[in-house]
Amino acid sequence: MSGELLQKNKILIIGGSGNLGKALKKNIFFKKCYFPSKKKLNLLNKSLIKNFLQKKNINIIINAAALARMKDCENNKTLAYKINVTGCKNLVSTTMLINKNIKLIHISTDGVYPSKTGNYKETSTLKPYNYYGLTKLKAEKIVKKLNNYLIIRTRFFNKNKIKFNTAAIDSFSSAIEVSKLVNIIKILINKNICGIINVGSKRKSDYDIYKKFKKNIKKCNRAEIQKKINFKISRDASLNCDLLQKLINE
Repeated sequence: MSGELLQKNKILIIGGSGNLGKALKKNIFFKKCYFPSKKKLNLLNKSLIKNFLQKKNINIIINAAALARMKDCENNKTLAYKINVTGCKNLVSTTMLINKNIKLIHISTDGVYPSKTGNYKETSTLKPYNYYGLTKLKAEKIVKKLNNYLIIRTRFFNKNKIKFNTAAIDSFSSAIEVSKLVNIIKILINKNICGIINVGSKRKSDYDIYKKFKKNIKKCNRAEIQKKINFKISRDASLNCDLLQKLINE
């Protein structure tokens, strides 16, 4: 199946230097996809986008490019807007100009939801709780202008790069290990899923999620973390992934 799909489609992956981009590149399914450097394709340069899409005859784009660290987004809102919103706008407008049938798979975040009660469905009220989430919600609205798109709302982590030494026992999410996210993206491409979809694991506390991969991680409370930073963090960002399970099992 993967070989047939790659012969049929020419897939461009933007954001190849990030955790998700690197994980995609390691997966055999995506080995032959295009992973251009910023020098060859920069989302802030429409001409580079246009030239690359036309030259390679791209028909699927995975946009994993973003300023994703919440702290960086709060401290430099201008840069966050430029990368997460303006970059996405340039990609969408250029795509529409070249070929309206190009499919854009856009990686969004669980941060578009309020993060108070959890179990958020794709149809739940959207209310970002910090600037990162706000930029990603604005990007989603731009992506929806396309005829052919898939917005993936998720939270992921690299099990080999857990840099913090404490994790909250009272902060919950559906965070998924990046290699598992890659496998789900592969399935969604093969099934040609469109629209908006939550992708995540079962609801767990941050501590329970990370202790599996970092044995010496220590427990803490959400309030202890919140005191040390200048932006809001989630209370319960867990996702309802019933739609994902239904689509995968069809």
